[in-house]
Amino acid sequence: MQATAYTYDSETRCGQVLLDDGTPVAFDAEAFDRGGLRLLRPGQRVRIETERDGDGLRITLVTLQTL
Repeated sequence: MQATAYTYDSETRCGQVLLDDGTPVAFDAEAFDRGGLRLLRPGQRVRIETERDGDGLRITLVTLQTL
């Protein structure tokens, strides 16, 4: 699934992405670290992997979108 980086805190390595429908979804440091990223800037396109978490989504992986 693709999304757009919305927020990112380099100290906690947590943030949020916006899905293409505008829905914000948070990610934790574990999901960020699994993608091997060092930095994320708001507006960057990312690829995410998710799993169902109750009624919502939990991001399990954040990585840069590549062509």
